[in-house]
Amino acid sequence: MLFSLFFQVMLNQTSVTEFLLLGVTDIQVLQPVLFVVFLAIYIVNVAGNGVIMMVVISDPKLHSPMYFFLGNLSCLDICYSTVTLPKVLENFLSIHKTISLLGCISQLHLFHFLGSTEAMLLAVMAFDRFVAICKPLRYTLIMNHQVCTQMAVTIWIIGFFHALLHSVMTSRLNFCGSNHIHHFFCDVKPLLELACGNTDLNEWLLHSVTGTIAMGPFSLTLLSYFYIIIYLFFKTRSCSMLHKALSTCASHFMVVVLFYAPVVFTYIRPASGSSMDQERIIAIMYSVITPVLNPLIYTLRNKEVEGALRRVIRRRL
Repeated sequence: MLFSLFFQVMLNQTSVTEFLLLGVTDIQVLQPVLFVVFLAIYIVNVAGNGVIMMVVISDPKLHSPMYFFLGNLSCLDICYSTVTLPKVLENFLSIHKTISLLGCISQLHLFHFLGSTEAMLLAVMAFDRFVAICKPLRYTLIMNHQVCTQMAVTIWIIGFFHALLHSVMTSRLNFCGSNHIHHFFCDVKPLLELACGNTDLNEWLLHSVTGTIAMGPFSLTLLSYFYIIIYLFFKTRSCSMLHKALSTCASHFMVVVLFYAPVVFTYIRPASGSSMDQERIIAIMYSVITPVLNPLIYTLRNKEVEGALRRVIRRRL
């Protein structure tokens, strides 16, 4: 309630009260087809990540740091898609594709909150694998329940305040011209193009702060995997252990690449080098496709999750 009142006061200075989301495409014939496709993706996303959360919570064998963070990732992926996809689905079938200014800023805040939290969570998951593989005797001491909880809470809090920075600074802008957003959800870059006045500070914050939030964890993730690979090749003599460790890391690394590649393309690359169509395609990759692929990657390549899922199904039957 206080959050909404705060933004309502901030937004009273602008003449625009609502925005028109132009969506994924302006070709009317494709709208019903895309509705079915996006609805199917959303259902698979919620079902797949929901199953992982259920399995991680219900199976005692998965009560470990690795699966605690995987449960967090699944929760994030469900919320991440829910911020944008329901509105996208509504607009596919609606003539009036509008969103209120307050709703737009709220969507922007939640999107960056969940996105930046996921970026940091992937780095934490890489660190967890580094400790498990390179410091196996000290793993339970370093990655105990209290430490894991503190790490998870910390990244959620940092993600919230990172998003709050963007939402507050965007809400202070004056929108006095066109209200047509060339995107399927409210994001900082499309809104800056509609703002009247100087947006240099907002653009600097987007590239520097968001760039740090993205590239910092990405660098730590790469560093963790670099040490893991070096350790495995020089310290591990067992081929089976080497294969198991690399298989576990491969799943996580696939998720990292799928998440970070489009984010770097969107927020760190100069805006002049991309068109609106490219921006929308890339946004579909990290906001729609990646969340639905995560449960498939982790279940298809993870024998422990597959085994836990079979045990849960047997108990239900």
